[in-house]
Amino acid sequence: MSAAEPSPTGSTPTGATGSVTDGRDLYDRVAQETASIVIRRYSTSFGLAARLLGHEIRQDVENVYALVRIADEIVDGVAATAGLPPERVLGLLDALERDTEDAMDTGYSSNLVVHAFAISARSAGIERDLTRPFFASMRADLSRTEHTPETFREYVYGSAEVVGLMCLRIFLRGHDVDDAERAAFVVGARSLGAAFQKVNFLRDLSADHDELGRSYFPGVSVDDLTEAQKLSLLDDIDADLDRSAAVLSKLPKSSRRAVALAQELFAELAKRIRATPASKLVRTRVRVPDPVKLRIAAGALAGRTPTTSIPTTPTDESTDR
Repeated sequence: MSAAEPSPTGSTPTGATGSVTDGRDLYDRVAQETASIVIRRYSTSFGLAARLLGHEIRQDVENVYALVRIADEIVDGVAATAGLPPERVLGLLDALERDTEDAMDTGYSSNLVVHAFAISARSAGIERDLTRPFFASMRADLSRTEHTPETFREYVYGSAEVVGLMCLRIFLRGHDVDDAERAAFVVGARSLGAAFQKVNFLRDLSADHDELGRSYFPGVSVDDLTEAQKLSLLDDIDADLDRSAAVLSKLPKSSRRAVALAQELFAELAKRIRATPASKLVRTRVRVPDPVKLRIAAGALAGRTPTTSIPTTPTDESTDR
């Protein structure tokens, strides 16, 4: 566009008074709209929960999850299917991390999703103490196929718990909380993130093993998963959900309903996994049917806030394919 041409929004041409600000505002809007499209197209459950977030934080949370999604696509998605060799995939992930850190410093990236993330990071105080563990876990997926208890804890922290902590910084922005309250919220955010990740590991056992060659749970073999092992893993998940539920009602109203919805969706998924025999779990992907999701969403919309995880009594409606 030349200096004499009008901008797409009809604002003052480049070089005239106010045009730089107008251009920056437009770029910011386009970047954040892009982030919203990315996450809503990739995750219907997240899109459902995001609708319950207050307008003052919804876009920031979508910006965070869009960056997470793009990183995941580099590691497990389009980069691999495009035939890129592992060293090239690693190079792309490293470049994304460098771009993210640079944008957090400067407030600008030519990558629209990274730019959107930087807007939220700079506003909410999301710093390298959270982004670096995340990228470290993504990087581990490119080289590690099995985990020890220690590497598993590190992986879950970086891949999921820090994402919960990023969202927590957005949730608490502008709210006065004392040190004890903040510490409790941190435990809740980390626990909920860990529960999400572990549930996803369980529901994706077969795909992770057969398609990606990975086994996340230490000492657990997909080929001979026992019912006792499955139940032990679910007990651990339920404990995470209970720790998260303990602080859920204390969250600001702008985030409480959305987090309650996410919590109950994953608790419902865990319940269905518990009702699915281990021998079947390794061959099928358990999901929550859409009518059940809508019922849970209605409860969250009405303000229902769980105080403990959903009861784990088996049901005869264990899977939906």
